[in-house]
Parts: sequence; C-alpha cells; structure tokens
Amino acid sequence: MRESPKLFRPNYPKADSANAPILSAPQFSDEFQPLRERAIAWLKLNVPETRLRHIIRVEKMSVELAQRHRLDPEKAAIAGLMHDLAKFFKPDRLLQMAKDEGLELDAIDELNPHLLHADVGAIVARDEFGIHDPDILNAIRNHTLGRPQMSLLSCVVYLADGLEPGRGSTPELEELRRLSRQDLVEATWKSADCSIKHLIQARHLIHPRTVDTRNWFLQTATQRSRKS
Repeated sequence: MRESPKLFRPNYPKADSANAPILSAPQFSDEFQPLRERAIAWLKLNVPETRLRHIIRVEKMSVELAQRHRLDPEKAAIAGLMHDLAKFFKPDRLLQMAKDEGLELDAIDELNPHLLHADVGAIVARDEFGIHDPDILNAIRNHTLGRPQMSLLSCVVYLADGLEPGRGSTPELEELRRLSRQDLVEATWKSADCSIKHLIQARHLIHPRTVDTRNWFLQTATQRSRKS
C-alpha cells in the first residue's frame, strides 16, 4: 500500500483577492518578448493550431490569476506558454526522456505515458529555452497532476490549464473560475475533485499524485478555515 504523504504544509494565506485591483499592463522584462516569440515559433512546428490557441489562453489566464493573487506575472506567462511543450511527443519518447532524466515513474505512467508530458515539458523548457527558474519549471511539471505542497504559482498554471475559456462554460466550470480568482488553495482542491469525478465516470485510471494533490489541498483549506 502506498504511504500517504505527510500533510503539513506551508502557511498559505486566506485569500482576500476577490476585490484586489488588476493591473492593466503587467510589467515584463526586456528578455520576455524575444523568448515568447521563440517559444511560439517552436510551438507552431510541434503542436496543432487548436492546441496553440489553448496554450495562449492558458498563458493569458495564468497572467491574470498571478496579478490578482500578487504573484510574478512574467513567471506565470512563461510557465503558461510552455506548459504543453511535450504534449504531442510520442509515448516512447516521453518514457525515454523521463527515464534519461532519472524521474521516478509510477505504474500508471508506464501504462499512460501521456501523463508524463508535463514533467517532460519542463525538461524541454530547460534544454531548449534555457529556463532554469525552479518556480517556472515546477509550474510546468505540476500542471497536469498537481502535487502536494506545490507553490501558488503552480496552482495558477494548474488552474489556468483546466479553466481557460476554451474548456467550456458549464456552471461547474464557471464556479471554479470564480473561486480561482478568490482562493487558489480551495480552487485547486475543488478542481482536483472535479478531475477525479470525471476520471471515475470515464472509467480511467487515476494517478496517485492527483489523489494526493486533492487530499493535501483539501486538508490545507480545512485547517486554514478552522483557524480563521
């Protein structure tokens, strides 16, 4: 039986960002625009147009959430833009790159290598684009399965990937979008809940990291609520 992760936790603040002002023009460094242009040129050669449109929407929502929650919008933009670099790599390539990197693989990774595209995407961001900032690389790694104790920047990209406008406009999605603007911790917990429900209904395997992420953020939100 897998050992459950220990469940304490950085002291994430109770969000009061619902009424926080949004900066109309985030400030980016001089290096950002050339990097963005190079990444988009690479993506045009490696993902379909529909996926590129999704990526641009994730980038935009990541920046918006970062601004609302007073996080670094440039890091959010880079992670959002590069989150799906390895999305269309073939299964054998994903597995080989993960093994070459020394990543610890779960049995479900072996059965469904597509789940490795997030971890492998961080490798591509580092090796192809010279990204070495651990906050950005971890946000790329964690955008699909999440991770217990992941940073708020990782939460931003995780949520933007699942909630960008192209994902639909069901009441459940709209509620998660509203919550993501208010409280990243609670939104991450409830977004993981939604993912697990969908996987169960579709009779898909559920990666242990998805469950661990849900449990960790649920307990964090619950303990924080008890203290307030």
